[in-house]
Amino acid sequence: MNKCQAATRLMSLKRDRPLTLGERAALRLHLAMCSACRECDRQFELLHHVNRRFEPPTEDRMTDDAPRH
Repeated sequence: MNKCQAATRLMSLKRDRPLTLGERAALRLHLAMCSACRECDRQFELLHHVNRRFEPPTEDRMTDDAPRH
């Protein structure tokens, strides 16, 4: 696996779970050197925020006003 593929995998993983110290260090080092991966990480972050904003509410996030099924 090449370094950009490994970095992309870590970018995705960090949205699901905390990265280990080694993973964070490897990703930071790669992002410091690779502008394409920095842009990819920025886009992942944007997509993550948009998705969280527009995903349907779950039981634990429903307000009293929201209809329940």
